[in-house]
Amino acid sequence: MAAKMGSFRYSLLEKRERERLLSSKLYSNLSFPNLVAENEEQKTCCSFCNLLDKFADSWTGLREFTIKVCQMGKSDPRKIVFAAKMGLALMLISLLIFLKEPFESVSRYSVWAILTVVVVFEFSIGATLSKGFNRGLGTLSAGGLALSMATLSTLARDWEEVVIICSIFFIGFCATYLKLYPALKPYEYGFRVFLLTYCFIMVSGYRTRDFIHTAVTRFLLIALGAGVGVGINTCIYPIWAGEDLHNLVVKNFMNVAASLEGCVNRYLSCIEYERVPSKILTYQASDDPLYSGYRSAVESTSQEEALLGFAIWEPPHGRYKMLRYPWKSYIKVSGALRHCAFMVMALHGCILSEIQAPAERRQVFRGELQRVGNEGAKVLRELGSKIKVMEKLGPVDILEQVHEAAEELQKMVNRKSHLLINSASGNNENRRNNLGEPEDLLMSEEFENAIPELKSLSETVLLPDSNSCLSTMLTAPSESKLQKHISWPAPLSFDADTEESNTYESASALSLATFASLLIEFVARLQNVVDTFEELCEKANFKDHKPVEQMPDVEEA
Repeated sequence: MAAKMGSFRYSLLEKRERERLLSSKLYSNLSFPNLVAENEEQKTCCSFCNLLDKFADSWTGLREFTIKVCQMGKSDPRKIVFAAKMGLALMLISLLIFLKEPFESVSRYSVWAILTVVVVFEFSIGATLSKGFNRGLGTLSAGGLALSMATLSTLARDWEEVVIICSIFFIGFCATYLKLYPALKPYEYGFRVFLLTYCFIMVSGYRTRDFIHTAVTRFLLIALGAGVGVGINTCIYPIWAGEDLHNLVVKNFMNVAASLEGCVNRYLSCIEYERVPSKILTYQASDDPLYSGYRSAVESTSQEEALLGFAIWEPPHGRYKMLRYPWKSYIKVSGALRHCAFMVMALHGCILSEIQAPAERRQVFRGELQRVGNEGAKVLRELGSKIKVMEKLGPVDILEQVHEAAEELQKMVNRKSHLLINSASGNNENRRNNLGEPEDLLMSEEFENAIPELKSLSETVLLPDSNSCLSTMLTAPSESKLQKHISWPAPLSFDADTEESNTYESASALSLATFASLLIEFVARLQNVVDTFEELCEKANFKDHKPVEQMPDVEEA
């Protein structure tokens, strides 16, 4: 009996479980309406939660955007002033809409004046004048040509439409082709206005049969809009492109100086990157001060060219009171600085290199490398400050100290050249056996020819007497002297492992020689920077150097 009851219960439970599964899969909508309602409620709740999450993300993004916009205004208040000036110009030109008789036609076409303000009103005065000139010239020339073609088309009578269509094609082809000419690139906007004005006058004039009224009204409204834009931009807190170009060149000098000093300090401190940032590897903007300093100078070419194109339109103002101010000389000075920045880029590349010189070998040249870096950065900062205050150099040679530092570094390289070459290979032993003893090596032709090869072009500039080291050695060929200048390491055994080790040691030692030679080359390139700066001083009439007055010594009581 108990067994029957147990089997009955088991079958009942199995039946109920089967019914529950079937009902949940096939008849859920009919048998369990409450469960369906709960599912729908859960879906609605999930959708609402997703909507809240999206709204929260949007609010966070909007808040971050607002913070960045406020920070932009704080960092450069001129942008806030520029926006306010644009609003004022649009407000004034919009008053044309409310004009009544006899200026109703002007009110009807006032949109051209508003469009002119929007297009012409630029951040700097030079850009505004350039855009205004292009728009005025394009409108005037297109209007005159359109009136001529309109007169010709009316003479054609039945062929009037054909003449208008053919003229639009011909003018569009010629204007588009000419604006592609490199010398006419600065006037590209003028060509666009020319095409727009010509087509507008021909089409609208054909409909109204009043070509002259259309052309004159459009030109007057464009002139009015340009005049309002230029007047407000010039008279209210003017922003000059020439001043921005001047400050950009000064900033580049300071950035390259900071990068040079930082590269030398980091190299001597043996601070290496655990992992080179991907932005540096792909030459993108990065927060690394060593990288961003010289990169800003290298990448400023396009910005300088744009500012130059606007600065030449600006009238004499402020400190730049000359007619035809030599803005191109600023570009030339910046180009000479960029030529030096390439060397700083190479110095930074030595820090990024996989093969590095040992720390103990770097310390041997620490004093000389540090002095060259400091003196080179000092020269760049001095030139940058002189450009900032528009002052000439003093009577003292600005390159004297840095040339002495580079000369000391070159002499140190000559004395410690055995540290810059891994001479522990079998080739040195064979070479020594072929050449003989060190005394014979000094008099050999191969050694005499080898010394000039070690001297770079920059050393030749810095050290005119290229045989001074050799002559010093020959005048006192004592044994101690020879041992001081020439070190012959003991030969090592030659096998595969030793050869691989010697290869790496040679590369690591040569990396230090590369760093030193790049510093010397940087010093050699400074002369060109000084020459272009002096040329700028003469053309721009920089003021004479004012010596700093020293405070009188206070006598002790």
